[in-house]
Amino acid sequence: MELLTIGAFAKASRLSPKALRLYDELGLLTPARVDPDTGYRRYAPEQLEQARLVAWLRRLGMPLARIRRVCAMEPGEAAGEIRAYWARVEADTAARRDLAAFLVDHLTGKDPTMSRTTAPLALRYAALSDTGRVRASNQDTAYAGSRLLAVADGYGAGGAPASAAAVDALRSLESQTVPAGDLLNALEDALSRAEQAVHGVASRDGDDAGTTLTAMLWTGSQLALVHIGDSRVHLLRDGELFQITHDHTVVQSLIDEGRLTPEEAASHPQRSLLMRALGRGADSTPDLRLHDARAGDRYLLCSDGLSTVVPAGDVHRVLADTPEPEAAVRELVGLANASGGPDNVSCVVADVVAQA
Repeated sequence: MELLTIGAFAKASRLSPKALRLYDELGLLTPARVDPDTGYRRYAPEQLEQARLVAWLRRLGMPLARIRRVCAMEPGEAAGEIRAYWARVEADTAARRDLAAFLVDHLTGKDPTMSRTTAPLALRYAALSDTGRVRASNQDTAYAGSRLLAVADGYGAGGAPASAAAVDALRSLESQTVPAGDLLNALEDALSRAEQAVHGVASRDGDDAGTTLTAMLWTGSQLALVHIGDSRVHLLRDGELFQITHDHTVVQSLIDEGRLTPEEAASHPQRSLLMRALGRGADSTPDLRLHDARAGDRYLLCSDGLSTVVPAGDVHRVLADTPEPEAAVRELVGLANASGGPDNVSCVVADVVAQA
């Protein structure tokens, strides 16, 4: 078997000699032979397939440590790992795309505080939180006001004060007029206050108290969304129901990566394990987004005490068939409790209406 020089191997694999030397040092692509006197590397022709795979994975932007794992796998397992990596890239790209859209709107003078409609819009809203049928206490907080809608789901021994503190930290936004250019900063400042408040609760109680936080701030023609955790926001528009948040859970990440189906996730033992939250040691990176509002839109914010036990079809039916927000939240909470009420359940329903 004739070995290839590093130059010939680099040309055939589309990797530079410099890259080949680096991959040798990292144990990713070891030469077939290294001259003991000169240190000159030579490669076997059968190493080309792995070298080309490394080159393609680098073009995808995959980190070298993950490429090493992929190269050690059987082909079918390696394909699954590549699929999982790309699903994560697409999810991260989607989050950056939302932020880019916000910045483009801001820099081109698109003012979210100005109504785009001939008739001014307002919110009609209701909120309800219930302990459920199993838990001894309610660690959820639900809030609805003329500008702020929020649901927080606490955890740990201090979960109840943690969720209440997070929502209270955002309530100051109700009394502020936030210019378009300051909206993102105002939301981040409020989140910083919420995080500090939750940390204060955890320090006072000496436990690992934390909370999810999902909130929407009304700007006159848009709703600015802040989301951390696994509470959800749904939009009913023109008879169709859309989920507009993405769960920050281990199980959802497995679904995104193609490792679990939604059906398998429903009964997964770690379905409530959070990847992001407000709490000591938690990743508190929020999703931030703007939604254009239309008269006739209906928004639902809910904790996972609703979404994990009430089928989406029943939620859709209640939102579509129950005109008053207060009646809608009562019926949704009732459905959760009728299904066993295994968790605290909180709902906020808000309608976008034309002002008289």
